[in-house]
Amino acid sequence: MAGIDYTERIPNNVALHENRRLQRALEDWQPKFLGWWQDMGPHGFQAKDVYLRTAVSVDAKGWAQFGYVRMPEYRWGIFLAEPEPGREVNFGDHKGQPAWQEVPGEYRGTLRRLIVTQGDTEPASVEQQCHLGRTCPSLYDLRNLFQVNVEEGRHLWAMVYLLDAHFGRDGREESEALLQRRSGDADKPRILGAFNEKTPDWLSFFMFCFFTDRDGKYQLASLAESGFDPLSRTCRFMLTEEAHHMFVGETGIMRIVQRACELMREHRADDLRPHGGIDLRLIQKYLNFHCSVSLDLFGSEISTNAANFYTAGLKGRFEETKKDDDHQLKHATYPVAELDGERVATREEGALISLNERLRDDYVADCARGVARWNEVIRKHGIDFELTLPHRAFHRAIGIFADVRVSPDGRVVSQAEWDARHGEWLPTEDDKAYVQSLMQPVTEPGRFANWIAPPARGINGQPINFEYVRLG
Repeated sequence: MAGIDYTERIPNNVALHENRRLQRALEDWQPKFLGWWQDMGPHGFQAKDVYLRTAVSVDAKGWAQFGYVRMPEYRWGIFLAEPEPGREVNFGDHKGQPAWQEVPGEYRGTLRRLIVTQGDTEPASVEQQCHLGRTCPSLYDLRNLFQVNVEEGRHLWAMVYLLDAHFGRDGREESEALLQRRSGDADKPRILGAFNEKTPDWLSFFMFCFFTDRDGKYQLASLAESGFDPLSRTCRFMLTEEAHHMFVGETGIMRIVQRACELMREHRADDLRPHGGIDLRLIQKYLNFHCSVSLDLFGSEISTNAANFYTAGLKGRFEETKKDDDHQLKHATYPVAELDGERVATREEGALISLNERLRDDYVADCARGVARWNEVIRKHGIDFELTLPHRAFHRAIGIFADVRVSPDGRVVSQAEWDARHGEWLPTEDDKAYVQSLMQPVTEPGRFANWIAPPARGINGQPINFEYVRLG
């Protein structure tokens, strides 16, 4: 099962040739996907050879190979993690029952909605990033962008497989719709707000990979706990690829921080605009924006939908099986943030309806660990500055804080103070224009834009000055 069949028109490890109806449906969808990729994938680079990794197994000891490939010829396909013998539903009302290999009829609509919502994020991020190649800070970064893009495309294939294999005509129609929506389109936008935001520059791209792809990690990990076994196995393998996307984000920001510190010490200045750098205060503004937008992706603090997904055994908690409780939560409580007059406080709510907040807490703790690693770089340079995560109530558009003005340090502020100071907390139009002015392509192997430091090492043992994308 671990090996992937590359003799098939659609690479897969699910014995697709044994299900002719499903194979025909996916072969009919494949050219539509390739048409979407040509239209909405990386602009200007479809004919270039890129040093990419391609999945060849789902074995954790060696699941990918590296080599040059043109992106439209990338071997997208359908890969599920190995089945776990005797796997059971591990939470909710069906706890202890055998995991489902087919969709339970009573949960058909709900499960389809979960898969479609996750699936919609995958092509959306490719659309958001389609123009970034033209302003790459290095060939190393250009290659990483394209690796993220092709794997988001493969994640779309993973969700389409589930829809076509298990939801009949409804599933096929949803698969078509995934190619018809467009990020930021006024008439057919993507489902989730963060995936309709622009990604206009590489600072935003790295922040997106760190914060928004990290939301993807937690959503996929929750779905990997699902009692619907094909969804669980699909998401478990997707998490293997998702780790690289977060690596790109974390190390990208770390290299910008490092370069900022180098320029600050070299020029004895906090303002790096005269020196072509991105200063730490500006990095903090972008951090505030991308963190707050990504926090919205977890949904409202109190959610009956989240409770129903859990009770039905469809979507669990992060690392569900490692938690020491009854895995049903009917009588448990969990602390949830609330607005208490003019301050942000917490109150105990039922654990089931607080599952979004619990997942958000796990996410925030994970983000904090990454920010701490950035701060270690600043500390080693002897600079008195600390990057911080904004308060969870800051700049929110969903949930109980959507209509409340809160500062990054968690103070409820008046509209007047917000109007006067939000430019200190979030990127201004002037900030965005400055960052955009830095986005000049650097395409000589081994060279990097002035605003970002080189990485510590190359990819797959290659040197930093390797020709990761052949532009000639």
